Amino acid sequence: MTKILLTGGSGFIASHILHQLLNHTSKPTVITTVRTQSKADPILASYPEAVSQGRLQIQLTPDISDPNAFAPVIAASSPGLDVIIHTASPFHFRITDPKVDLIDPAVNGTLGILRAIVSHPDAQKSVNRVVVTSSFAAILDEAGISSPSTVFSEKSWNPVTISDIHKSSATAYRASKTLAEKSAWDFVSSNKDANFSVVTINPPMVFGPIIHSLGEAGLKGINTSNQRIVDLLAGNWKTGIPDVGPGMLFVDVRDVATAHVKAAFEEGLGGKRLFTTAGFFSNKEIAEVVRGNFEEYKDKLPEEGKDVGGELPSEDQRFNFDNTQTTELLGIDWIGLDKSIVDTAKSLKEYGA
Repeated sequence: MTKILLTGGSGFIASHILHQLLNHTSKPTVITTVRTQSKADPILASYPEAVSQGRLQIQLTPDISDPNAFAPVIAASSPGLDVIIHTASPFHFRITDPKVDLIDPAVNGTLGILRAIVSHPDAQKSVNRVVVTSSFAAILDEAGISSPSTVFSEKSWNPVTISDIHKSSATAYRASKTLAEKSAWDFVSSNKDANFSVVTINPPMVFGPIIHSLGEAGLKGINTSNQRIVDLLAGNWKTGIPDVGPGMLFVDVRDVATAHVKAAFEEGLGGKRLFTTAGFFSNKEIAEVVRGNFEEYKDKLPEEGKDVGGELPSEDQRFNFDNTQTTELLGIDWIGLDKSIVDTAKSLKEYGA
């Protein structure tokens, strides 16, 4: 039986990965980490059968910016640990100090878990695959956003450096994902004791339904990507649709989770960088999908014909992308924007949106 460590189990993407792992035909044992017991309890309550079978266990890791945060988790999960899926990394723009709030948790968390593997004799022998959740942020080059000659692919790297992190919150976030991913690739290429292969998953904006408890924070604790849909349903776009922003690609969370699970189990994906996207989206399209499927939100939505803003830039004013390699490797028929937004809105409605 496969044993998998999934970090950041209460997160938006991780909750879908956990769901797919626990329903996988191979019935793996999953150890997942969360920061607090209050985040652990809803997860345990959601999968009572897996808990009773010993297939779901939780370890608390309060501070992933601590370079040694994952060492006790690796020790507790060994022997027999086969795969690590590392999703734990901050995605928000509530920043006081970009290095402390974003860079340290992302980089130290990634390097910390890799170092813990090679430092623990059992894990060093048994772990064969580490899947790291990266981001389109590590692919995107801000200088090429408005150029149709720019084609972002699995080979593209954001040239951002640590010296750029004070330019803006968005740049600091992109730096955190870029530096964390590079640290993983550098580690396995330079460390002779790393007997495992790495796979990185690089999604852009991730939409999709909520399947985990939002806790006491409710919709205030929604993940950053789905926040725009919460704002739409709350009437915040009534008088004008906000700009899409530079990250104008999307993917559904269920496809991102599938990519992680495939990366965990399929041997041929070792050493691959997977650019998971279904294509372009615009905020105006999101508003149109909700308008066409949810009559109950009519009074809160931008009025048809007067819905100004939120369009994609024209083709001669935006980048292009090519993730053909990823699509062929994964064999995923990407979920389209309509289904993704409808399913997201339905799940948000259940939480009072």
